[in-house]
Amino acid sequence: MPKGSNRNRPDRARPESERASKTCARCGRPFSWRKKWARDWEQVRYCSDRCRMGQGTGNATRTST
Repeated sequence: MPKGSNRNRPDRARPESERASKTCARCGRPFSWRKKWARDWEQVRYCSDRCRMGQGTGNATRTST
């Protein structure tokens, strides 16, 4: 394989701009693939534990008063 080629490399070896990304279901922010999510990337919906636990203020669930 030629030097600098990204062919057949796992996502963790790619530059951040080339990694798979999703949008958080709670806050709506984009987040990218992480090694710890490698086995269950398809089931990942939230960018952090804080969003997963429903704590804090999420932009997607905020209502105007």
